[in-house]
Amino acid sequence: MKPVRSLRFRLLAFAALVLAAALLVTGFSLSTLFTRHLERRVGQELDTHLNQLVGNLRITPDTGISLMREPVDPRFQAVFGGLYWQVDDLTTNTQLRSRSLWDTRLSVPGDLLKPSQIHIHDLPGPQQSNLLAHETMILLSAPDGDHEVRLSVAIDRAELTALATGFTKDLAPVLAVLGSVLMLGFLLQIGEGLRPVHHVLSGVSAVRNGTRKRLEADGVPKEIAPLVEEVNALLDAQDLTISRARDRAANLAHGLKTPLSALTSDIERLRAKGETEIAGDIAELAHRMRRHMERELARARLRHGRSQERTLLKPVVDGIFRALKRTPAGEDLDLQNNVGAAVAVPVDADDLNELVGNLAENAVRFARSQVLVDAEIATDAVVIRIGDDGPGLDQAGMANATRTDQRLDQSEMGAGLGLAISSDIVDSFGGQLELGSSPSGGLEVRISIPLTASPP
Repeated sequence: MKPVRSLRFRLLAFAALVLAAALLVTGFSLSTLFTRHLERRVGQELDTHLNQLVGNLRITPDTGISLMREPVDPRFQAVFGGLYWQVDDLTTNTQLRSRSLWDTRLSVPGDLLKPSQIHIHDLPGPQQSNLLAHETMILLSAPDGDHEVRLSVAIDRAELTALATGFTKDLAPVLAVLGSVLMLGFLLQIGEGLRPVHHVLSGVSAVRNGTRKRLEADGVPKEIAPLVEEVNALLDAQDLTISRARDRAANLAHGLKTPLSALTSDIERLRAKGETEIAGDIAELAHRMRRHMERELARARLRHGRSQERTLLKPVVDGIFRALKRTPAGEDLDLQNNVGAAVAVPVDADDLNELVGNLAENAVRFARSQVLVDAEIATDAVVIRIGDDGPGLDQAGMANATRTDQRLDQSEMGAGLGLAISSDIVDSFGGQLELGSSPSGGLEVRISIPLTASPP
């Protein structure tokens, strides 16, 4: 089973467990307190009945022990009514009982009682009931001397249990409402507590997309501030590392240019001597080295991230066409820029020049009479189309065109990496590069750059 990775779910689960335990403890505690309070309250009533019995007891030579008036609670008169009293004259071994006891009697314990002292017991009662009993001892004066009289009053605990059960049932919905309110409070608390984390997350996303250079530390709680500082320090270190890597790549590439130029001269001398096969093999190796070198230089120049500002496409294409018009391949071509004046691409100007320049240069190299560039703004992306009326490519050629080890025309000298480098640039901005047939029959390159953030 995979562990749950959601911090919000973990916090909610922990809060739910704590809340459930707290509600259970609260419910049990309140029920216990209510039961104790109920027993104290009933105990006070039993003591009142004992006092009534004491006040109405009489001993006469003719009748012996008797009650002038019984307690007024009607349960004493109902058979097995749940409330009972019993008077035992220990001196004469005589006994008085309530009508509710009917033909049974209270089995009082034989513990010693001091006069006016009250003992509390649990006793077995009629019909297998359990009774809560209060009893006391008094000395009652009589003509033949003092009599020890033990008085007991008891109540069926089933009545107390029923009251406690009813209280618990009434308490359950109250605790449920309280738990719902507290759970809602936990939800709000967790949401508010995670808000700084989402703020940091959106900041990291903005940094990744290039719309922000660093995380903002203003307003961040002190518990999150160290994380923000560490992320910013990591970004600083990353920028420094990338800058050094780019410098090393550029230095390496520039360092290889001179040996490659010398190697080209050696190749020409070998050809002049008639060593055309060896010269061809060396030329192919040198060509591959040059292609890799130029691609790594292009990669080193990429900014890798969404530009904070959008670059107008039409002026970029105009500048590229002016440069291509001065080349031998482009001076006789019809170069058409049909891009609207308001079309802007979320790509840095340098990267956009590299992207469109490589593709336009490829189109000029293979076009017969015309190169066309147009663009449109779709719902969520800017679409750029660069087409020519050259020989075009078949499906296999289109599939291999963006590979580093393939060239559109093996007979042409040059890097032959326009599509591959352009594909790298498009990928770095989360876009797509597709090849197809142009309306004039040649090759058309379709570039889609998303307007919103998209991971590369």
